[in-house]
Amino acid sequence: MFDSIPIIDVGPLVRKKGDEDFREDPESGHGIPLELCQAVLDVGHEFFSQPESQKLRIAMSSSTGFRGYQKLGENVTKGLPDQHEAIDYFKEFESTKVALRSENPLVGLNQWPDSVSKFRPLVQEYLEMLIELARTIMRGIALALGGPKDLFEGERAGDPFWILRVIGYPPISNLSCLSNPNGEEVGCGDHTDYGLLTLVNQDLDITALQVKTQDGKYIWVDPIPGTFVVNIGDMLTIWTNGLYQSTLHRVMNNDSKYRVSVPFFYEPNFDARVEPFSFLQDSTAAESKRYTPVVYGDHVINKVLNNFG
Repeated sequence: MFDSIPIIDVGPLVRKKGDEDFREDPESGHGIPLELCQAVLDVGHEFFSQPESQKLRIAMSSSTGFRGYQKLGENVTKGLPDQHEAIDYFKEFESTKVALRSENPLVGLNQWPDSVSKFRPLVQEYLEMLIELARTIMRGIALALGGPKDLFEGERAGDPFWILRVIGYPPISNLSCLSNPNGEEVGCGDHTDYGLLTLVNQDLDITALQVKTQDGKYIWVDPIPGTFVVNIGDMLTIWTNGLYQSTLHRVMNNDSKYRVSVPFFYEPNFDARVEPFSFLQDSTAAESKRYTPVVYGDHVINKVLNNFG
């Protein structure tokens, strides 16, 4: 049970990772420069403030591998349109691994807006640093589970299929259609994340993210300068045999201002088979395995096609 979100300083873990090239910001234990986090949010605001005709120049479709811009209400959660717009980026596949879209509908090239000059270099720099930070946190989780620090490396997540979304949430007062049968306007409906770990960078002056507690109540997640909101994903729940649970969350922008958030999803290898670790089965369940094994790529394809297909 919980009624607030704990704040964890990962600084000691970052400092001990042994990478001398890792740029450390003394103001943030995670080591990502605060000005870079803000700059990524700023270019998101700049992109979403453009006319829709400009944004649609990088429109997402099945032919783009579901990468690119999606209009307000195009993303669907549990059958209901979400009241946000976004640009989706996935790790690009090597042609030697996957050659045909018929074999994998997520094959495609990421689309970058040329109308916002700093967008691509900023987001690519940010991505590189977030991948390394998430990998470091996963090493800490591996040790906390009682496994080796490289538990999530190699065939499990040594070549992670990352996802990054730049999301814009208009104020609810600006919206005319209700997306929730209960009469609530939802920027993104309640859901759990697909993969291992999510790091959320969000506007600091708007509280819109909510987490559902075990007793069924939603609590607000107030933005805190210098922090990421960290979500556990479905694949980590399976690998830990339920010891770590992915948490339902949603977004409701009740503020009068437009909100931008940039969640980064650190995922397993695309073709990784995910099943409970043998060393956790006895300690986390009366019966050996509580969770059915899945192939991560099949899981994420199913999720994406249900959202947009």
